[in-house]
Amino acid sequence: MTGDPRALPAWSALAAHHDELGERHLRELFADHPGRGDQMRVEVDGLELDYAKHRITSITIELLVALAEQAGVPAAAEAMFTGEPINTTEGRAVLHTALRRRADAPVEVDGHDVTVDVRRVLAQMGDFATRVREGRWVGATGGRVEAVVNIGIGGSDLGPAMAAQALAHHRHPDIELHFVSNVDGADIAAVLDRCRPERTLFIIASKSFGTVETLTNAATARDWLVDALGPDAVASHFVALSTNAERVAEFGIDTANMFEFWDWVGGRYSVDSAIGLSLMIGLGPDGFGDFLAGFRSVDEHFRSAPLDRNVPVLLALLGVWYRNFHGFESHAVLPYSDRLARFPAYLQQLDMESNGKRVRLDGEPVTTATGPVVWGEPGTNGQHAFYQLLHQGTTVVPCDFIGVIQPVADPAGRHHDQLMANLFAQSEALAFGKTADEVAAEGVAAELVAHRSFPGNRPSSTILVDELSPFSLGQLIAVYEHKVFVQGVIWGVNSFDQWGVELGKVLAADIVDELESTTEPVLGHDSSTNALIRRYRARRD
Repeated sequence: MTGDPRALPAWSALAAHHDELGERHLRELFADHPGRGDQMRVEVDGLELDYAKHRITSITIELLVALAEQAGVPAAAEAMFTGEPINTTEGRAVLHTALRRRADAPVEVDGHDVTVDVRRVLAQMGDFATRVREGRWVGATGGRVEAVVNIGIGGSDLGPAMAAQALAHHRHPDIELHFVSNVDGADIAAVLDRCRPERTLFIIASKSFGTVETLTNAATARDWLVDALGPDAVASHFVALSTNAERVAEFGIDTANMFEFWDWVGGRYSVDSAIGLSLMIGLGPDGFGDFLAGFRSVDEHFRSAPLDRNVPVLLALLGVWYRNFHGFESHAVLPYSDRLARFPAYLQQLDMESNGKRVRLDGEPVTTATGPVVWGEPGTNGQHAFYQLLHQGTTVVPCDFIGVIQPVADPAGRHHDQLMANLFAQSEALAFGKTADEVAAEGVAAELVAHRSFPGNRPSSTILVDELSPFSLGQLIAVYEHKVFVQGVIWGVNSFDQWGVELGKVLAADIVDELESTTEPVLGHDSSTNALIRRYRARRD
């Protein structure tokens, strides 16, 4: 889809259908169809989506599926999987799915089977991770690694950091994983305070090896190591995730310890590439293989399942329904698992950097709303923070509840049932609310009835997995990757570039020179920015 989605017949039909449904309440929808909860659910290899608590009927789904078909979603998906250059603004294929493809399923870019390269790098990663895990990779003083510090930012940090926290119960018991991303010196200082130089391995993650924030932190880490162990220690304490061998060598890292990834892997889609090296060290090659298998499970489901029984497609279409026909501007992701605390932040980048676009593929301005504001926190903490707005506020926020059936830990034997009871209760309360008559019937004073009533009719999906494992986490990530892709196709935007992050970087490069100048710089910014720079310089000095 490259043009205006409003020109599609299904768009007009959905607009009319929305007007016809009006504000029909979920109470009524459930009463009219008692079997709704069993019918509106889809399962793929242990991951289950319940989408019954949405303001939809079977007709809504039929029309949304028609929209996906008319927008060319199936053809666009095949173009992605087969390596066509669908990232048109950068002239690149989009092949994060090749990172977890079966060995007997080649995919070619410019006549070359890229899965051969993927298997080569995976083997290199596996050999290195095994040596670190078994204590055969040693530091400058002969000691085994006990701390791995991944230094990156954006996709080179959010994915492995999120996954390492989510799967901490699967990691090597004697190796701690740390992640540094913020150029604020407090970030790396806090990590270095917990590490011993002679037992620390640094992984520097930057495709170009030119990312300012990453190289600033990497230089600080190198100085810290050299101060303790001398300059020759760099070679045995640093490895690189990059494609720029020249810059890697200039930094002092042996290019034999450089792990490659490719321009057809976007940063926010790269956790299952070499960017996941820290994760592989934690999980081991077999655990990382299970992680890739989870991605592959959903890839194959997304590629082959009918659109009306396709988990990523259904989530995407529900998002379009609310963003474009109801005008809801944000979307909450609410994992009821403390280990998934960083999953909403990971999805913020995946979704908002992909579809936060105002120009279509054809270069014309979009004519519809595009990506929502994505946010969230783990339950039950969020219940004591922002759920007040979800239940009784004037803004409707569609929600995804994510639950794990088997607990990671339940030391007293009563935590997990409480946790899951809250998950199920919150989605029920959002959907059905509590009427004024129901509140009054409980004997509540008349002047308090309005305060204690809940409107309900607040939509949500519930996603359940049996356990939080490398496999199920790979599934969850892939579900949202493909959801974002489908929405981008319907809106006609390029989900795989991110020009919006560039302008601030360019301006910052000029301003840092002005901040560090030993003489008073001549400032050519607006009056506000000029004043801020002068105040900072005066107060700092």
